[in-house]
Amino acid sequence: MTEFTHFNEQARAKMVDITDKDESARIAIAHSSVRMSKDVYENITQHQNKKGDVLAVAQVAGIMGAKQTPAVIPMCHPILLGGVNLSFEWKFSENDQFELLIAAEVKTVGSTGVEMEALTAASIAALTVYDMCKAVDKAMIIGPTYLQEKSGGKNGDYIRKD
Repeated sequence: MTEFTHFNEQARAKMVDITDKDESARIAIAHSSVRMSKDVYENITQHQNKKGDVLAVAQVAGIMGAKQTPAVIPMCHPILLGGVNLSFEWKFSENDQFELLIAAEVKTVGSTGVEMEALTAASIAALTVYDMCKAVDKAMIIGPTYLQEKSGGKNGDYIRKD
């Protein structure tokens, strides 16, 4: 197990020093999901939501979330994002359960990775879907939210094995 790097000599929180790290291309992909009823699914897909196009708003919210990650995660470095993209896919089950799968991909060239930005983007997109549809059904379930893969940096590549 590697040591935690967010503590100083006095065992107090610190932001990790990345000034001597080499810049490299970095990519992270995170996933989240929202499980919902048929009513919510139809509300979204038939564009009947009074607040607007749910997936379009969730797309923009996810991008904004990635850009604001350092504002809500205390030890996260503010970095220049090269690109943020979210995609949505529907998954259906036999018992009238509908699941919106959310994938967020974030890219940069820099001294630190973009895992937190990808996780934040996926989370904010899921929360936005919930917020826009809670008037139809408050029983929606968000998650799981997880890092699917990352590349670049000293620690190398990671691909989740499910």
